[in-house]
Amino acid sequence: MTSLPPLLTTVLLLTASNVFMTFAWYGHLKHLNSSPWWIAALVSWGIALFEYLLQVPANRIGHTTLSLGQLKILQEVITLTVFVPFAVLYMGQGLKMNDLYAGLCLVGAVYFMFKT
Repeated sequence: MTSLPPLLTTVLLLTASNVFMTFAWYGHLKHLNSSPWWIAALVSWGIALFEYLLQVPANRIGHTTLSLGQLKILQEVITLTVFVPFAVLYMGQGLKMNDLYAGLCLVGAVYFMFKT
């Protein structure tokens, strides 16, 4: 069996880690809104453990082929790619034109960070 290229492995692990991160950071706003903050924090920490179990190896693998800046920009793009559907579909938030403009700014950041 052949292994996946480091960049693809990094993207897949960061995407999975971001799903956990997004639920850890924002899921309690929907499900634990009436609970004390410390219960939400404990639940979030429990979810975040799975995020770190994926994020740490992703960054180690990614850093073998990407600069630190490239790795960070990649993380931010993946974060928004996960967050936008979460906000719209799961949390019922609407999208505004400013969201599109912010996304376009990130596209520019990716271009300049990966430009050789």
